[in-house]
Amino acid sequence: MPSTVHTLSLPSGPLDVTVDEQGGGQGRPFLLLHGGAGPQTVTPFAGLLAERRPARVLTPLHPGFAGTTRPDWLGDVPLLARAYARLLDELDLTEVTVVGNSIGGWIAAELAVLGSERVSGVVLVNAVGIEVPGHPVADAFSLTPAELSRLAFHDPARHAVDLAALPEAARTAMAANRAALEAYSGRHAMADPTLRERLAEVAHPALVAWGESDRVVDAAYGRAYAAAIPGAAFELLPRTGHMPQIETPEQLLTLVWDFAEAHALSGRTADPAPAATSSYTRNGQAQSLG
Repeated sequence: MPSTVHTLSLPSGPLDVTVDEQGGGQGRPFLLLHGGAGPQTVTPFAGLLAERRPARVLTPLHPGFAGTTRPDWLGDVPLLARAYARLLDELDLTEVTVVGNSIGGWIAAELAVLGSERVSGVVLVNAVGIEVPGHPVADAFSLTPAELSRLAFHDPARHAVDLAALPEAARTAMAANRAALEAYSGRHAMADPTLRERLAEVAHPALVAWGESDRVVDAAYGRAYAAAIPGAAFELLPRTGHMPQIETPEQLLTLVWDFAEAHALSGRTADPAPAATSSYTRNGQAQSLG
């Protein structure tokens, strides 16, 4: 899997972004944005997508994760979203489907608000980033890995991690990832109080996909996310939790690819449908939002 470092020119200064690519530079482009556990949570899914479909999958490493450098001025999700919009310009990509999980979904939502013409649609997979009264995001920073695993997975026993058995380098990388996540998530505990209202500006087709067993961010939170985006669809995924790309990758792959195919030529919608109307259905399973 080739990796390339792209130096982006941004108003605050230059930014080096490492991008892993699968698919041999050919096929429908996807920007796949990882969550707080790091790029290893999406790398296998990127490979599966590139193997099973004619897809070019780009997975940037959020600066500060996986041993990369994060400049001091890069300290919130909207700034990172603007960096990724610049990355799409740098790569001269069009018709890009942006897929993000957890904080990667938050970044994807901010990208959608920016309204880049290079984006054809966004898929938010168990995303964080908004405030929903009565449905808080679990405080990952106060939980042990075992406690977080019990909240995140449909079948926690299959995905248990024994920290004591990990090599020192892996534990160091996890600590660095955690520090980067804290920097990006801000003082509002994995949310931006302004984002939910700003999502009304989104003109891209959007799909919110949610693992029904997620207890990091529950399904009601996901439905609120979808309801905030004009014309967005919501789909509940059975037998999976916070990271469907790990627990049920085949299920998510079909959903993501079908969405990308359906919206490849539509890109932006000049007159978004009302929020109560789903813009996407698959086998009749997408849910209308009211």
